[in-house]
Amino acid sequence: MNTLEIKIMKYGEIEAVELSGALVLGTPVNNLRQKIDNLTAHGANQFVFNLTGITRMDSSGIGLLVMIMSSTKEAGGALKLVNPSKQVTQTLKMCNLLPLFEIFSEEQEAISSFAKS
Repeated sequence: MNTLEIKIMKYGEIEAVELSGALVLGTPVNNLRQKIDNLTAHGANQFVFNLTGITRMDSSGIGLLVMIMSSTKEAGGALKLVNPSKQVTQTLKMCNLLPLFEIFSEEQEAISSFAKS
């Protein structure tokens, strides 16, 4: 079963999104896109995606991350990733997308990095 759990916590201006499960084509990607669209529609543009619990990500999951990252950049914000799995890191590397993302090992670190930038 490809289910994706999405938990969102707010830290000031920052949306910390904890994902667990499979970020793959279909319902998981659509649900996440809807949630993020909803947040950005309300002015959110600083996101931390905690990927610790992501077991699988396919090209549409990666495509969604890239889309969110570029739209947050355009809005003057950023998308930072926390603890992507080896598989996710490899996939980003293979697509030459790894350098586009700021990656942290701790969620707290990613959150506080916004204050500095």
